[in-house]
Amino acid sequence: MSEEQPTTWQSDARRDLVYNAGDRLAMFTRGEGSYLWDDQGKRYLDFLSGIAVVSLGHAHPVFVEAVSQQAATLAHVSNYFATPPQLALAAQLKRLAGTGESGKVYFGNSGAEANEAAFKLARLHGAARDGRAARPRIIALTDAFHGRTMATLALTGKPWMQEPFLPMVPGVEFIDSTIEALEAAVDDSVAAVFLEPIKGEAGVLPLPDGYLKAAREITSRHGALLIIDEIQTGAGRTGEWFAFQHAGIVPDAITVAKGIGGGFPIGALITFGAAGDLFSPGTHGSTFGGNALGTAVAGAVLAEIERAGLVENARTRGDQLRSGILALGSSLVVECRGQGLLVGVALAHPVAKAVVAAAQEHGLVINAPNDTTIRLAPALTIGDVEIDEFLGLFEASLATVESALLLDTPTEVPA
Repeated sequence: MSEEQPTTWQSDARRDLVYNAGDRLAMFTRGEGSYLWDDQGKRYLDFLSGIAVVSLGHAHPVFVEAVSQQAATLAHVSNYFATPPQLALAAQLKRLAGTGESGKVYFGNSGAEANEAAFKLARLHGAARDGRAARPRIIALTDAFHGRTMATLALTGKPWMQEPFLPMVPGVEFIDSTIEALEAAVDDSVAAVFLEPIKGEAGVLPLPDGYLKAAREITSRHGALLIIDEIQTGAGRTGEWFAFQHAGIVPDAITVAKGIGGGFPIGALITFGAAGDLFSPGTHGSTFGGNALGTAVAGAVLAEIERAGLVENARTRGDQLRSGILALGSSLVVECRGQGLLVGVALAHPVAKAVVAAAQEHGLVINAPNDTTIRLAPALTIGDVEIDEFLGLFEASLATVESALLLDTPTEVPA
Protein backbone atom coordinates (compact mmCIF):
# COMPACT_ATOMS: atom_id res chain seq x y z
CA MET A 1 0.00 0.00 0.00
CA SER A 2 1.40 3.41 -0.92
CA GLU A 3 2.25 5.63 2.05
CA GLU A 4 2.20 8.77 -0.10
CA GLN A 5 -1.33 8.83 -1.48
CA PRO A 6 -3.73 6.63 0.45
CA THR A 7 -7.23 6.36 -0.95
CA THR A 8 -10.18 7.73 1.00
CA TRP A 9 -11.05 4.38 2.55
CA GLN A 10 -7.41 3.76 3.49
CA SER A 11 -7.28 7.14 5.21
CA ASP A 12 -10.55 6.37 6.99
CA ALA A 13 -9.22 3.01 8.14
CA ARG A 14 -6.02 4.54 9.49
CA ARG A 15 -8.00 7.23 11.29
CA ASP A 16 -10.80 5.13 12.72
CA LEU A 17 -9.53 1.56 13.20
CA VAL A 18 -7.10 0.31 15.82
CA TYR A 19 -3.87 -0.52 14.01
CA ASN A 20 -3.65 -4.10 15.31
CA ALA A 21 -4.12 -5.52 11.79
CA GLY A 22 -1.93 -2.98 10.01
CA ASP A 23 -3.01 -1.44 6.74
CA ARG A 24 -5.92 -3.19 5.06
CA LEU A 25 -4.93 -4.63 1.67
CA ALA A 26 -8.15 -3.94 -0.21
CA MET A 27 -11.71 -2.70 0.18
CA PHE A 28 -14.03 -5.56 -0.74
CA THR A 29 -17.65 -4.68 -1.35
CA ARG A 30 -19.30 -7.97 -2.34
CA GLY A 31 -18.68 -11.66 -2.89
CA GLU A 32 -20.22 -14.59 -4.73
CA GLY A 33 -18.98 -18.15 -4.59
CA SER A 34 -15.18 -18.12 -4.73
CA TYR A 35 -14.98 -14.52 -5.96
CA LEU A 36 -14.70 -11.08 -4.38
CA TRP A 37 -15.07 -7.62 -5.90
CA ASP A 38 -13.32 -4.49 -4.62
CA ASP A 39 -14.53 -0.90 -4.55
CA GLN A 40 -13.16 -0.35 -8.07
CA GLY A 41 -15.08 -3.30 -9.50
CA LYS A 42 -12.02 -5.55 -9.86
CA ARG A 43 -12.74 -9.27 -9.42
CA TYR A 44 -10.53 -11.54 -7.30
CA LEU A 45 -10.40 -15.30 -6.94
CA ASP A 46 -10.57 -15.93 -3.20
CA PHE A 47 -8.36 -18.83 -2.11
CA LEU A 48 -8.26 -17.78 1.52
CA SER A 49 -12.02 -17.69 2.31
CA GLY A 50 -11.58 -15.43 5.31
CA ILE A 51 -8.84 -17.75 6.67
CA ALA A 52 -10.75 -21.04 6.37
CA VAL A 53 -14.08 -19.49 7.38
CA VAL A 54 -16.34 -19.13 4.32
CA SER A 55 -16.85 -22.87 3.83
CA LEU A 56 -19.64 -22.62 1.26
CA GLY A 57 -18.21 -19.59 -0.55
CA HIS A 58 -19.59 -16.07 -0.41
CA ALA A 59 -23.34 -15.41 -0.38
CA HIS A 60 -24.26 -19.08 -0.68
CA PRO A 61 -28.07 -19.41 -0.90
CA VAL A 62 -28.18 -21.77 2.09
CA PHE A 63 -26.27 -19.30 4.25
CA VAL A 64 -28.37 -16.35 3.10
CA GLU A 65 -31.66 -18.18 3.68
CA ALA A 66 -30.62 -19.38 7.14
CA VAL A 67 -29.64 -15.87 8.24
CA SER A 68 -32.82 -14.35 6.82
CA GLN A 69 -35.23 -16.92 8.19
CA GLN A 70 -33.81 -17.05 11.70
CA ALA A 71 -33.33 -13.27 11.94
CA ALA A 72 -37.02 -12.92 11.15
CA THR A 73 -37.92 -15.52 13.79
CA LEU A 74 -35.69 -15.22 16.88
CA ALA A 75 -32.13 -13.95 17.24
CA HIS A 76 -31.23 -13.96 20.93
CA VAL A 77 -32.73 -14.76 24.34
CA SER A 78 -29.60 -15.39 26.54
CA ASN A 79 -28.50 -18.70 27.99
CA TYR A 80 -31.08 -18.65 30.74
CA PHE A 81 -33.23 -20.25 28.06
CA ALA A 82 -32.87 -22.84 25.31
CA THR A 83 -33.80 -22.50 21.64
CA PRO A 84 -34.42 -25.18 19.01
CA PRO A 85 -31.42 -24.17 16.80
CA GLN A 86 -29.06 -24.30 19.77
CA LEU A 87 -30.09 -27.81 20.78
CA ALA A 88 -30.14 -29.00 17.19
CA LEU A 89 -26.61 -27.74 16.52
CA ALA A 90 -25.26 -29.31 19.71
CA ALA A 91 -26.67 -32.69 18.67
CA GLN A 92 -25.36 -32.20 15.12
CA LEU A 93 -21.82 -31.41 16.32
CA LYS A 94 -21.83 -34.38 18.68
CA ARG A 95 -22.84 -36.68 15.82
CA LEU A 96 -20.23 -35.33 13.40
CA ALA A 97 -17.48 -35.46 16.02
CA GLY A 98 -18.53 -38.91 17.22
CA THR A 99 -18.80 -38.06 20.90
CA GLY A 100 -21.59 -40.50 21.68
CA GLU A 101 -24.34 -39.73 24.17
CA SER A 102 -21.92 -38.52 26.84
CA GLY A 103 -20.64 -35.61 24.76
CA LYS A 104 -21.41 -32.03 25.73
CA VAL A 105 -21.14 -28.72 23.81
CA TYR A 106 -20.35 -25.20 25.03
CA PHE A 107 -21.01 -22.37 22.57
CA GLY A 108 -19.06 -19.12 22.25
CA ASN A 109 -18.55 -16.58 19.49
CA SER A 110 -15.05 -17.33 18.21
CA GLY A 111 -12.14 -19.74 18.22
CA ALA A 112 -10.44 -17.80 20.99
CA GLU A 113 -13.55 -18.14 23.16
CA ALA A 114 -13.69 -21.86 22.46
CA ASN A 115 -10.05 -22.20 23.56
CA GLU A 116 -10.70 -20.04 26.63
CA ALA A 117 -13.38 -22.56 27.62
CA ALA A 118 -10.95 -25.40 26.93
CA PHE A 119 -8.32 -23.72 29.14
CA LYS A 120 -10.87 -23.59 31.96
CA LEU A 121 -11.73 -27.24 31.30
CA ALA A 122 -8.06 -28.10 31.80
CA ARG A 123 -7.93 -26.08 35.03
CA LEU A 124 -11.04 -27.82 36.35
CA HIS A 125 -9.54 -31.20 35.53
CA GLY A 126 -6.29 -30.17 37.20
CA ALA A 127 -7.88 -29.00 40.45
CA ALA A 128 -7.24 -31.08 43.57
CA ARG A 129 -10.37 -32.94 44.67
CA ASP A 130 -11.59 -36.19 46.22
CA GLY A 131 -8.15 -36.92 47.62
CA ARG A 132 -6.44 -36.51 44.25
CA ALA A 133 -3.40 -34.25 44.01
CA ALA A 134 -3.60 -31.12 41.90
CA ARG A 135 -2.36 -31.17 38.32
CA PRO A 136 -0.84 -27.72 37.82
CA ARG A 137 0.79 -28.19 34.40
CA ILE A 138 -0.58 -27.69 30.87
CA ILE A 139 1.49 -28.75 27.86
CA ALA A 140 1.35 -27.01 24.47
CA LEU A 141 3.59 -26.98 21.40
CA THR A 142 6.22 -24.49 20.34
CA ASP A 143 5.08 -22.28 17.46
CA ALA A 144 1.45 -23.23 18.13
CA PHE A 145 -1.36 -20.69 17.82
CA HIS A 146 -4.51 -20.86 19.92
CA GLY A 147 -5.70 -17.25 20.06
CA ARG A 148 -4.91 -13.72 21.23
CA THR A 149 -6.87 -13.40 24.47
CA MET A 150 -4.71 -13.62 27.60
CA ALA A 151 -5.41 -17.29 28.33
CA THR A 152 -5.18 -18.43 24.72
CA LEU A 153 -2.05 -16.34 24.20
CA ALA A 154 -0.56 -18.24 27.14
CA LEU A 155 -1.17 -21.41 25.09
CA THR A 156 0.39 -19.89 21.97
CA GLY A 157 4.03 -20.92 21.62
CA LYS A 158 5.23 -17.73 19.93
CA PRO A 159 7.35 -15.63 22.33
CA TRP A 160 7.19 -12.53 20.11
CA MET A 161 3.40 -12.51 20.47
CA GLN A 162 3.54 -12.95 24.22
CA GLU A 163 6.31 -10.45 25.00
CA PRO A 164 4.26 -7.21 25.01
CA PHE A 165 1.74 -8.73 27.44
CA LEU A 166 3.90 -10.45 30.03
CA PRO A 167 3.40 -11.90 32.55
CA MET A 168 1.35 -14.66 30.98
CA VAL A 169 -1.31 -16.74 32.70
CA PRO A 170 0.92 -19.27 34.49
CA GLY A 171 1.14 -23.03 34.19
CA VAL A 172 1.72 -23.57 30.47
CA GLU A 173 4.88 -25.29 29.24
CA PHE A 174 5.98 -25.60 25.60
CA ILE A 175 7.62 -28.60 23.98
CA ASP A 176 8.83 -29.47 20.50
CA SER A 177 6.41 -31.33 18.23
CA THR A 178 8.02 -34.75 18.66
CA ILE A 179 6.68 -37.89 20.29
CA GLU A 180 9.89 -38.11 22.31
CA ALA A 181 9.39 -34.61 23.77
CA LEU A 182 5.77 -35.41 24.60
CA GLU A 183 6.72 -38.66 26.34
CA ALA A 184 9.35 -36.85 28.39
CA ALA A 185 7.05 -33.95 29.37
CA VAL A 186 3.83 -35.70 30.39
CA ASP A 187 3.48 -37.22 33.84
CA ASP A 188 0.80 -37.35 36.52
CA SER A 189 1.17 -33.60 37.23
CA VAL A 190 -0.16 -32.64 33.77
CA ALA A 191 -3.78 -31.54 33.52
CA ALA A 192 -4.00 -31.36 29.72
CA VAL A 193 -2.13 -31.38 26.44
CA PHE A 194 -3.25 -28.86 23.79
CA LEU A 195 -2.54 -29.67 20.13
CA GLU A 196 -3.26 -28.35 16.65
CA PRO A 197 -3.32 -31.31 14.21
CA ILE A 198 -1.90 -28.91 11.61
CA LYS A 199 -0.15 -25.78 12.88
CA GLY A 200 -1.71 -23.27 10.51
CA GLU A 201 -0.10 -20.05 11.71
CA ALA A 202 3.28 -21.77 11.81
CA GLY A 203 3.10 -22.40 8.07
CA VAL A 204 0.56 -25.23 7.70
CA LEU A 205 2.79 -27.78 9.45
CA PRO A 206 1.18 -31.18 10.10
CA LEU A 207 2.20 -33.05 13.23
CA PRO A 208 4.54 -36.02 12.65
CA ASP A 209 3.02 -39.34 11.58
CA GLY A 210 1.65 -41.20 14.57
CA TYR A 211 1.74 -38.16 16.85
CA LEU A 212 -1.96 -38.00 17.67
CA LYS A 213 -2.14 -41.72 18.46
CA ALA A 214 0.91 -41.39 20.70
CA ALA A 215 -0.57 -38.30 22.37
CA ARG A 216 -3.79 -40.20 23.10
CA GLU A 217 -1.91 -43.12 24.62
CA ILE A 218 0.42 -40.95 26.70
CA THR A 219 -2.30 -38.66 28.07
CA SER A 220 -4.58 -41.61 28.86
CA ARG A 221 -1.76 -43.36 30.71
CA HIS A 222 -1.19 -40.33 32.93
CA GLY A 223 -4.81 -39.22 33.35
CA ALA A 224 -4.35 -35.95 31.42
CA LEU A 225 -6.88 -34.47 29.01
CA LEU A 226 -6.10 -34.45 25.29
CA ILE A 227 -7.59 -31.25 23.86
CA ILE A 228 -7.38 -30.76 20.09
CA ASP A 229 -7.73 -27.33 18.50
CA GLU A 230 -9.79 -27.93 15.34
CA ILE A 231 -10.59 -24.27 14.75
CA GLN A 232 -8.78 -24.11 11.40
CA THR A 233 -8.90 -27.83 10.54
CA GLY A 234 -12.53 -28.60 11.39
CA ALA A 235 -15.80 -28.54 9.44
CA GLY A 236 -14.49 -30.86 6.71
CA ARG A 237 -11.49 -28.79 5.65
CA THR A 238 -8.92 -31.59 5.84
CA GLY A 239 -11.05 -34.25 4.15
CA GLU A 240 -12.61 -35.53 7.39
CA TRP A 241 -15.12 -33.67 9.50
CA PHE A 242 -12.34 -33.10 12.01
CA ALA A 243 -8.63 -33.69 11.55
CA PHE A 244 -8.29 -35.96 14.60
CA GLN A 245 -10.50 -38.47 12.78
CA HIS A 246 -7.68 -39.18 10.31
CA ALA A 247 -5.81 -40.76 13.24
CA GLY A 248 -8.75 -42.86 14.47
CA ILE A 249 -8.53 -41.60 18.05
CA VAL A 250 -11.02 -40.18 20.56
CA PRO A 251 -9.83 -37.01 22.33
CA ASP A 252 -11.27 -35.58 25.53
CA ALA A 253 -12.29 -32.30 23.90
CA ILE A 254 -12.00 -30.37 20.66
CA THR A 255 -12.48 -26.70 19.89
CA VAL A 256 -14.14 -25.51 16.70
CA ALA A 257 -15.05 -22.20 15.05
CA LYS A 258 -14.23 -20.60 11.66
CA GLY A 259 -15.75 -22.91 9.03
CA ILE A 260 -18.67 -24.21 11.09
CA GLY A 261 -20.43 -20.84 10.71
CA GLY A 262 -19.57 -20.24 7.07
CA GLY A 263 -18.96 -16.56 7.84
CA PHE A 264 -21.18 -16.10 10.88
CA PRO A 265 -19.19 -15.69 14.15
CA ILE A 266 -19.53 -18.82 16.29
CA GLY A 267 -17.24 -21.14 18.22
CA ALA A 268 -17.70 -24.22 20.37
CA LEU A 269 -16.00 -26.55 22.80
CA ILE A 270 -17.07 -30.16 22.26
CA THR A 271 -16.30 -32.66 25.02
CA PHE A 272 -16.09 -36.45 25.00
CA GLY A 273 -16.77 -38.73 27.94
CA ALA A 274 -16.32 -37.55 31.51
CA ALA A 275 -14.72 -34.23 30.52
CA GLY A 276 -18.18 -32.86 29.80
CA ASP A 277 -19.11 -33.11 33.47
CA LEU A 278 -16.35 -30.78 34.70
CA PHE A 279 -18.29 -27.55 34.21
CA SER A 280 -20.97 -26.60 36.71
CA PRO A 281 -23.31 -23.58 36.89
CA GLY A 282 -21.33 -20.35 37.11
CA THR A 283 -17.95 -21.76 36.04
CA HIS A 284 -18.18 -20.26 32.56
CA GLY A 285 -20.58 -18.34 30.34
CA SER A 286 -21.13 -16.09 27.34
CA THR A 287 -23.96 -13.61 26.75
CA PHE A 288 -24.11 -14.22 23.00
CA GLY A 289 -22.74 -17.76 22.90
CA GLY A 290 -25.18 -20.22 21.36
CA ASN A 291 -27.67 -17.57 20.29
CA ALA A 292 -30.47 -18.73 18.04
CA LEU A 293 -29.23 -16.82 14.98
CA GLY A 294 -25.67 -18.13 15.07
CA THR A 295 -26.61 -21.71 15.82
CA ALA A 296 -29.27 -21.79 13.10
CA VAL A 297 -26.77 -20.55 10.52
CA ALA A 298 -24.06 -22.99 11.62
CA GLY A 299 -26.53 -25.85 11.54
CA ALA A 300 -27.53 -24.96 7.98
CA VAL A 301 -23.89 -24.63 6.87
CA LEU A 302 -22.91 -28.00 8.30
CA ALA A 303 -26.00 -29.64 6.80
CA GLU A 304 -25.08 -28.28 3.36
CA ILE A 305 -21.48 -29.45 3.69
CA GLU A 306 -22.87 -32.92 4.42
CA ARG A 307 -25.57 -32.86 1.76
CA ALA A 308 -23.25 -31.67 -1.00
CA GLY A 309 -20.43 -34.10 -0.15
CA LEU A 310 -18.00 -31.25 0.52
CA VAL A 311 -15.87 -33.22 3.00
CA GLU A 312 -15.03 -35.63 0.20
CA ASN A 313 -14.61 -32.71 -2.19
CA ALA A 314 -12.04 -31.17 0.16
CA ARG A 315 -10.08 -34.43 0.11
CA THR A 316 -10.03 -34.87 -3.66
CA ARG A 317 -9.64 -31.19 -4.57
CA GLY A 318 -6.82 -30.83 -2.06
CA ASP A 319 -4.86 -33.59 -3.79
CA GLN A 320 -5.62 -32.00 -7.15
CA LEU A 321 -4.50 -28.59 -5.93
CA ARG A 322 -1.21 -29.78 -4.45
CA SER A 323 -0.38 -31.81 -7.56
CA GLY A 324 -1.16 -28.84 -9.78
CA ILE A 325 1.07 -26.49 -7.81
CA LEU A 326 4.02 -28.88 -7.92
CA ALA A 327 3.46 -29.38 -11.66
CA LEU A 328 3.98 -25.65 -12.25
CA GLY A 329 7.70 -26.26 -11.92
CA SER A 330 8.39 -22.92 -10.23
CA SER A 331 11.87 -22.54 -8.79
CA LEU A 332 10.27 -20.85 -5.78
CA VAL A 333 8.13 -23.84 -4.74
CA VAL A 334 9.86 -26.33 -2.45
CA GLU A 335 6.90 -28.43 -1.29
CA CYS A 336 3.16 -28.48 -0.59
CA ARG A 337 2.03 -29.38 2.92
CA GLY A 338 -1.28 -29.93 4.65
CA GLN A 339 -4.40 -32.02 4.23
CA GLY A 340 -7.50 -31.49 2.13
CA LEU A 341 -8.10 -27.82 1.39
CA LEU A 342 -5.70 -26.49 4.00
CA VAL A 343 -2.52 -26.16 1.97
CA GLY A 344 0.88 -24.67 2.76
CA VAL A 345 3.22 -23.90 -0.14
CA ALA A 346 6.80 -23.77 1.12
CA LEU A 347 9.02 -21.30 -0.73
CA ALA A 348 12.76 -21.42 -1.42
CA HIS A 349 13.24 -17.78 -0.40
CA PRO A 350 11.65 -15.55 2.29
CA VAL A 351 9.42 -13.77 -0.25
CA ALA A 352 5.97 -14.96 0.79
CA LYS A 353 4.64 -11.44 1.38
CA ALA A 354 5.90 -10.42 -2.05
CA VAL A 355 4.06 -13.38 -3.60
CA VAL A 356 0.88 -12.34 -1.78
CA ALA A 357 1.25 -8.77 -3.09
CA ALA A 358 1.87 -9.99 -6.65
CA ALA A 359 -1.12 -12.32 -6.40
CA GLN A 360 -3.36 -9.44 -5.38
CA GLU A 361 -2.22 -7.50 -8.42
CA HIS A 362 -3.16 -10.50 -10.56
CA GLY A 363 -6.57 -10.79 -8.89
CA LEU A 364 -5.88 -13.62 -6.44
CA VAL A 365 -6.37 -13.59 -2.65
CA ILE A 366 -3.93 -15.76 -0.68
CA ASN A 367 -2.06 -15.40 2.60
CA ALA A 368 1.47 -15.60 4.06
CA PRO A 369 1.50 -16.92 7.66
CA ASN A 370 5.28 -16.48 7.65
CA ASP A 371 8.06 -15.34 5.30
CA THR A 372 8.52 -18.68 3.56
CA THR A 373 4.97 -20.09 3.34
CA ILE A 374 1.86 -19.35 1.31
CA ARG A 375 -1.39 -20.54 2.93
CA LEU A 376 -4.35 -21.61 0.81
CA ALA A 377 -7.78 -22.30 2.31
CA PRO A 378 -10.40 -21.92 -0.43
CA ALA A 379 -14.09 -22.62 -0.07
CA LEU A 380 -14.94 -26.32 0.16
CA THR A 381 -17.10 -25.90 -2.95
CA ILE A 382 -14.25 -25.36 -5.44
CA GLY A 383 -14.03 -27.47 -8.60
CA ASP A 384 -12.02 -27.72 -11.80
CA VAL A 385 -12.83 -24.18 -12.93
CA GLU A 386 -11.57 -22.53 -9.75
CA ILE A 387 -8.48 -24.74 -9.50
CA ASP A 388 -7.50 -24.13 -13.13
CA GLU A 389 -7.93 -20.39 -12.69
CA PHE A 390 -5.96 -20.45 -9.45
CA LEU A 391 -3.05 -22.32 -11.03
CA GLY A 392 -2.82 -19.75 -13.82
CA LEU A 393 -2.95 -16.79 -11.44
CA PHE A 394 -0.55 -18.37 -8.95
CA GLU A 395 1.94 -19.23 -11.67
CA ALA A 396 1.87 -15.61 -12.87
CA SER A 397 2.34 -14.38 -9.30
CA LEU A 398 5.32 -16.64 -8.71
CA ALA A 399 6.81 -15.57 -12.04
CA THR A 400 6.53 -11.91 -11.04
CA VAL A 401 8.56 -12.53 -7.89
CA GLU A 402 11.02 -14.84 -9.67
CA SER A 403 11.72 -12.12 -12.20
CA ALA A 404 12.34 -9.60 -9.43
CA LEU A 405 14.77 -11.99 -7.76
CA LEU A 406 16.67 -12.65 -11.00
CA LEU A 407 16.94 -8.92 -11.64
CA ASP A 408 17.88 -8.35 -8.00
CA THR A 409 15.07 -5.79 -7.91
CA PRO A 410 13.52 -4.90 -4.54
CA THR A 411 10.01 -6.34 -4.42
CA GLU A 412 7.36 -4.24 -2.71
CA VAL A 413 6.09 -5.98 0.37
CA PRO A 414 3.16 -4.65 2.46
CA ALA A 415 4.09 -3.65 6.00
